[in-house]
Parts: sequence; structure tokens; C-alpha cells
Amino acid sequence: MDCPRAEAYVLDQLRHLPADLSYHGRHHTLDVVTAVQTLAAAEGLTDPELLALLGTAAHYHDAGFLTTYQGHEAAGCQLARQMLPGFGFSEVHIELICRLIMATQMPQSPGPEPLARLLCDADLDYLGRPDYWPISQTLRQELAARGQAYDKRGWLELQQEFLSQHRYWTAAATRLREPQKQLRLAEVRAALAELAAAG
Repeated sequence: MDCPRAEAYVLDQLRHLPADLSYHGRHHTLDVVTAVQTLAAAEGLTDPELLALLGTAAHYHDAGFLTTYQGHEAAGCQLARQMLPGFGFSEVHIELICRLIMATQMPQSPGPEPLARLLCDADLDYLGRPDYWPISQTLRQELAARGQAYDKRGWLELQQEFLSQHRYWTAAATRLREPQKQLRLAEVRAALAELAAAG
């Protein structure tokens, strides 16, 4: 299987994503690819084939946005099934990649599959990083472009709910990201309290 060519192909396709995908753009895919490599190393994953399949799944996990917004995971799997045989991927490998892509659907449900847990954690890596605030604003813009506009209080309330309910699935992400995520949650709560105090 030629992972580099399969990944180069999809990255080239992602240049054609709609311009109003301010969060789910090509930059998000590249971010997830970097995060999944970091987490896989921290989890001690060394099997070259599994690492290659995980990397390809990360590259394709949001490719469905090329054709649809709702149900983009299933559309991404469709693209993978269509394109990956041409890059030498077996049916077994493609089905694994599709299971990983589908696990990232909200709410995330990776089950016991270690690779799916890694990809889910990489997909929401930013929740526990210092760049959480600017990235969350790109999601707010993207939703507004699709008719889901939030005022400041509404957005903070949504963030509070999401951060409170979210969990990381791997020991590595829990160690590396959970403490910062809790700080972000505290910042969200403080901003909400400030708004409430201002009336």
C-alpha cells in the first residue's frame, strides 16, 4: 500500500474544500495528522503498518466535507473505498480505515479499538492546547456561515457543556491534554461569570 501517494492525493483534493470551512479546512486535517503522530508515539505504538494505516485514516477523516457537511464521515469512507484500492490498499485495510473515520463522528464512539481512540483524541487535541480559543472561534464562524449563529454568552455556554462532557480516550491524551483542557473550562466559566456580573 502506497500511503504517501494516497495521502498526497487527498491533501491535494482538500485544497478544493468550501472556503467557509474555517474550522474543518485542510489546516485541521494537517493538525490532526500531527497530533495523531504525537499521541501514537506517546502511547508507544511502533508497528509500522498500524502507524501507516492510522496516518492515512487521519488524512481522510474529514475528506467527506468535499461533498457534504452532514454525514461527512460516511462520505469520507465512500471516498476511501473508491480511491484507496488504486493505491494498493486491501479491503481489510480500507475497512479498518473506515472504522477509524466513523469513530470520529460526534459524539465520538471509538469503542475498545486503540487506533480509533488515538484518532478521536487527535481530532479534538486542540481542546487541551493553548490555541483552543482562536481555534474555537473558527468553529463559531463556520457554524454561523451555516445558519447556526451564537452570541457570546450562547457560545460560551456551548463550550462549557462540550468541555464538561468531553473525555479523552487514551492515557497519552489524558496526560498531555486533560490538565490544559480543565484550564480552558475554568476560563470559559470565568468568562460566563463575568458576563453574568455585567448583567
